[in-house]
Amino acid sequence: MKATGIRRLVRPMSLADIPQVEEIEREAFPTSWPPSAFQHELRHNRIARYLVAVEEVEEEAEAGPPLAPVGLGRVLVSLRRALSGEPAQQERVLGYLGMWLPADEAHIIAVAVRSAYRRQGLGELLLMAGLELARREGRTLATLECRVSNWPAQALYRKYGFREVGLRPRYYSDNQEDAYVMALDGLDTPAVARRLEELKALYRQRRGEAHILTDL
Repeated sequence: MKATGIRRLVRPMSLADIPQVEEIEREAFPTSWPPSAFQHELRHNRIARYLVAVEEVEEEAEAGPPLAPVGLGRVLVSLRRALSGEPAQQERVLGYLGMWLPADEAHIIAVAVRSAYRRQGLGELLLMAGLELARREGRTLATLECRVSNWPAQALYRKYGFREVGLRPRYYSDNQEDAYVMALDGLDTPAVARRLEELKALYRQRRGEAHILTDL
């Protein structure tokens, strides 16, 4: 066996991913969920959707075709692993996004990336995938909360059309910091769909289409 390259993709989070996601959660947030929370979300919360950005090392036999499927086969394998809880081969979880889908809304509850992999566009990749998923699920509005001091995150959300629509005083329990409520309306409209396609094309130009995939 030999490594043939590294691919980064976004796929549904599985139960097998939880230990790595908990590491990211502890690293990214001053207060984190108990270990059982993610299991409950995946098993019992019908409106919850979780995505993970993973780095996958492709391996190839010394002779013969690659072991990892490509195209539709890769998508089917990814979905089978997510449903069964089977861990993928040679995968490292780099970040995750959590989202609830009540009624017509997609409420993003968390976006986090490992500290060693920040500033590499993974948060943006997760946001793109989350908005795509919300559109497929027929949601018309996307919302989230963001610390008032988190300027980089606010800039990213504004880039994708989010606007400040409210303020939650002392929202964060660790330091009583306020949170902006940000919203993207018209998620199901052609205008938003075109904007997302434009941003995805720009992302591929900067980051390289060959190494950034989404398997949803």
